Amino acid sequence: MKLASFTKDIMYHDERPTVQVMLNTDAGKEIRIAFRKGQIMKEHQTPFPIVVQVFEGAIDFGIRGEIQQLKKGDMIALEGGVPHDLNAQEDSLVRLSLSTSDSVKRVEKVVEE
Repeated sequence: MKLASFTKDIMYHDERPTVQVMLNTDAGKEIRIAFRKGQIMKEHQTPFPIVVQVFEGAIDFGIRGEIQQLKKGDMIALEGGVPHDLNAQEDSLVRLSLSTSDSVKRVEKVVEE
């Protein structure tokens, strides 16, 4: 059994979103991304399917130039290979569900660029 809290020990970075692995299991990886208003993740793609959920706040989720406005409670699923970007419209917590085959380092690299 593994236990984590999505609402405890939240860390924000002034210049870029903060990535924190909440759970890493045989079924997948659950990541919390903490955004300050105006922070972005530039266009990128993953080789594997992902699910993104807005836990708090609001983000603009761009898919090939089309913007989906996601608010608290909204979720979106993407197949691998789909270019997308995120732009925080307010302070936001985002849950990212990754395949076990995907790398957290890849996500951290996107945030650092």
